[in-house]
Amino acid sequence: MAETANPPTTPLARAERFIWLTARVLEQRRFEHHFLGGSADAVETALDAYRNDDNGYGHALEPDLRGPVSQPLHTAHALGVLDAIGRCDGRRVEQVCRYLTDISTPEGALPALHPSLRGYPAAPWIPVVDDPPSDLLATGPVVGLLHRNEVWHAWLFRATDYCWQAVESLEKTHPYGAEAALGFLEGVPDRARAAAAAGRLGRLVREQGLVVVEPERAHEIPVAEGYAPGEHHFAYDYAPTPASPARGWFTDAEMDRALDHLAALQEEDGGWPVNWRAWAPSTTLECRPMVTLKALRTLRAYGRDIG
Repeated sequence: MAETANPPTTPLARAERFIWLTARVLEQRRFEHHFLGGSADAVETALDAYRNDDNGYGHALEPDLRGPVSQPLHTAHALGVLDAIGRCDGRRVEQVCRYLTDISTPEGALPALHPSLRGYPAAPWIPVVDDPPSDLLATGPVVGLLHRNEVWHAWLFRATDYCWQAVESLEKTHPYGAEAALGFLEGVPDRARAAAAAGRLGRLVREQGLVVVEPERAHEIPVAEGYAPGEHHFAYDYAPTPASPARGWFTDAEMDRALDHLAALQEEDGGWPVNWRAWAPSTTLECRPMVTLKALRTLRAYGRDIG
């Protein structure tokens, strides 16, 4: 998009300008691929900058974790990027599974943080401990992505068992925990069991007030414990596409209101805001292009006109 005398007017054109002004190379390449016909190879090349010799990913790929060392949440993010471009397969993913095996807990699942992060800056709400427990937040989306892409690896057996136990025993959860459970349920092969678990999870989310179904009243609704002011979750956070297991949690009218709200969040500079707690200047700067890409892809998935 060349700079012109007239400012861009469509949501996509405004977002494109924002991406060129602010985004890391990876998010620029992802934008090119998803909206401008750019190649998947260019996305993979940009992603390789974050890859380490242990076959994991680091270097603040997930911006709330700084430093060079590989971490489960970085690696989960990398797999999400590969999945979105149709490259979550082959030798690269086999090597990632070796990394996942090496850092797994005794249960065969992933910790939220590996102790190798100690000494590097990280968001204060996830403590670094020497013997971290298994965590659905890290494990669920990874297992779901690998199953959805028909990846076979021995690591998946125990990790899948862990996710089933964690998801089906949930009683009190929080929004990001529910999203992680959905990531697992979206890809796991037993679709009947997944549908039943997703239905139960949806009832928990609504009963526990973890979703705002009337966006115009968001300012009246308290956020989940420990969350930042305004860190609400809406229908599109749980169901970013019509094919999501969570789509059935919401009526068409509720989904439309949520999408109207998402479209209206685009800011004057063309980007979407970050609503979680900022703990360092770089995290918001790096996260906004990621949030912008997610918003655009969600709106497009539901057939909204973004230009």
